[in-house]
Amino acid sequence: MKGSALLETPEYLEAIRLWSMGAFWEVHEALEPLWLELSGPERELTHGIILLAAALHKARTNPKGGWRNFAKALKHLENLPQAYQGIQVAVLIEEVRRALQEGLRTHPNFPLKSSASRNNT
Repeated sequence: MKGSALLETPEYLEAIRLWSMGAFWEVHEALEPLWLELSGPERELTHGIILLAAALHKARTNPKGGWRNFAKALKHLENLPQAYQGIQVAVLIEEVRRALQEGLRTHPNFPLKSSASRNNT
């Protein structure tokens, strides 16, 4: 997908809405059908986001499980640019890391690049 086309899919629009509400398991559910259809870096990005959402969901009842999912997510996100498909990947990772470190006392943002700078990444 070119530019920020992922962010224009119904699955991502729903996932971002759910993320903002703290419905992290539902983020996973919203993105999984799309993830199964994707390939390459878009698949890695989506898989990483699914695992970040799973980490936040799991951390509510099992902090160690949250960190395990976080580590799995990093394996999918580490080779992507800091910003990709309109998502600030590096910032997203740090938002989730901070939330996990603080025992979910803070709600991690889902950081998007401004629409003016979403062209090819």
